[in-house]
Amino acid sequence: MIKFYILTLFPETLKPYTEESILGRAQKKKLIKVDFINFRKYAKDKHRTVDEKAYGGGPGMVLKVEPIYKAVEAIERRLRLKPRIILFSTRGKKFDQKIARRLSKYRNIILICGRYEGVDERVAEYIADEEISIGDYVLSGGELPAMVLVEAISRHIPGVLGRQESLEEIKGSYPVYTRPEMFRPGKKKKNWNVPKVLLSGNHIKISKWRGKF
Repeated sequence: MIKFYILTLFPETLKPYTEESILGRAQKKKLIKVDFINFRKYAKDKHRTVDEKAYGGGPGMVLKVEPIYKAVEAIERRLRLKPRIILFSTRGKKFDQKIARRLSKYRNIILICGRYEGVDERVAEYIADEEISIGDYVLSGGELPAMVLVEAISRHIPGVLGRQESLEEIKGSYPVYTRPEMFRPGKKKKNWNVPKVLLSGNHIKISKWRGKF
């Protein structure tokens, strides 16, 4: 089992996604477990403050190091195996299938979701094991990247997918079709047909056709 610990200020926005479809079934089978930790509860002041203005000036607010550190520390105290700690950052390594496979070997993964103008650099320097980016664009926080990682990593765990061949890297990427064999979009439009080779029953020809893509 892989246990994912997602540190976020908005756990309720993510939880429903992990309870449905592939991830939901994987949790019921106890192949994965996804916990959401609102690190606001680890803020020490009465207002549960998690952000402050940046030293040196600049727009927006920066997430503080203390509540994140305390949240991670609380998780680590419960674990026997050291977790892999990931911070989402536009400066991080670009996430791909190779990284997903590597991370699927860990039993505990902590995902730190930033917000606002960013996270105090000491989180990257002293707490996180690595920084990851899911693309060359900017999002409002790390919540969507966290969901991308959870799903991509989980797919590499035997039993999560119906068949291991469902992994795109194993079967390859090619066009797929299903019924009806012919779809008529309108009276004056040309019919949309399934390629004849896929209806032939000749698996050698089908494999060659798929190999073109």
